[in-house]
Amino acid sequence: MIAITLGAMFDFQSKLIFPTHAVAHAGPLPQGAERLSVRASDEAKLSGVFVPADNLAPSKRLILGFGGNAWNGQDVAEYLHELFPDEQVVTFHYRGYAPSTGEPSADAIIADAPLVYDAAVERVKPERIVAVGFSIGSGVAATLAKSRHLDGLILVTPFDSLKSVATSMYPWLPIGPIFAHEIDAVAALDGTDVPVAIVAAAHDEIVPADRTVALREQAKHVVYDHIVANSGHNDIYARSDFQDAMREALAAVSD
Repeated sequence: MIAITLGAMFDFQSKLIFPTHAVAHAGPLPQGAERLSVRASDEAKLSGVFVPADNLAPSKRLILGFGGNAWNGQDVAEYLHELFPDEQVVTFHYRGYAPSTGEPSADAIIADAPLVYDAAVERVKPERIVAVGFSIGSGVAATLAKSRHLDGLILVTPFDSLKSVATSMYPWLPIGPIFAHEIDAVAALDGTDVPVAIVAAAHDEIVPADRTVALREQAKHVVYDHIVANSGHNDIYARSDFQDAMREALAAVSD
């Protein structure tokens, strides 16, 4: 009975953290965009999107995006292109998020991030690289700083540790011993000198404020820190002050 219960809790947390069944499929590619593809070590196919800059003299900077757990990668690319039309943008669908194949897990998407980085760099050949992570993607982007060169990180509604977020959300459950999808952003940033920008929601109902505070206090190179007033975890993106903050964040990590 204990084994069955633990198995059910594991399955529940996986579906909660990676709700692939609830994520809308990507539509047609935007004009000028290209599809990218890379194979993971377990033969999972990771599908990506490259959206070039609008202008004829594009920036030599790559914006590499990592979305939230309910986003498909193409929507992330299109949103980043809307924010930064003069930049080259690449994003990938997480494994298990169509059209990427495989099964999602924290360990897997962390392991996939360097492969995604390498494919993006091969296609764009940038001079500078800024990773942008939204929600769970903020943790994935942070882990990339351990294995690949980044010129900057922009972390949106970020956390210090995904396990700590889960514990805060479900304090009555024994999360610690059974949590299978840890993403430790603080540990990933320890010892790196990558400039970090933080953009947080004032009333985040998913990532508790103390989890962002913990990241803010322990990250050594925070060069920009903004809290978007009157915003929650999901409605932050529609606010004009959020869009202004993102552009300020890019400028800050690029100085």
